[in-house]
Amino acid sequence: MEKYSQPNYHRIYSDIIIRSFPHKKEECEKLLRKKYLSVIDILELNKKIFGAKAKETSKQNQKHRSYNKSDIIQILDYQKTHKMNNSQVAKHFGLSKNSMTKWRKIFL
Repeated sequence: MEKYSQPNYHRIYSDIIIRSFPHKKEECEKLLRKKYLSVIDILELNKKIFGAKAKETSKQNQKHRSYNKSDIIQILDYQKTHKMNNSQVAKHFGLSKNSMTKWRKIFL
C-alpha cells in the first residue's frame, strides 16, 4: 500500500495570498512562518483568507477533510485546555459530535 504525503500547505497558501489576497499577507505571515502547519493552523488560515463561509459550503468541504493522529490529539488537548464539551468542540472545528466521541474513546 502506498503512503500519501501531506500537501505543502505553506506553498499553497502563500500562492493564494500572493495571487488573490495580497492585502492579507501581513495578517497570515505569522502562521506561514511556522515549520509545521497543524490542522488548527490551516483552519485559522482559511478563516483569515476567505472569511466565514456559507453553511452549505462548509458542510460540503467537511466531507473532504482528514485528520492524522497528531491533529486529533491537538484537538482533544484544545478541548481540555478550554474546558469544552464534545458538542462545543465539534461546532468550533466543524466536526461531527460522533467523531469527537469516537476520538475521545480511542485516544483518551
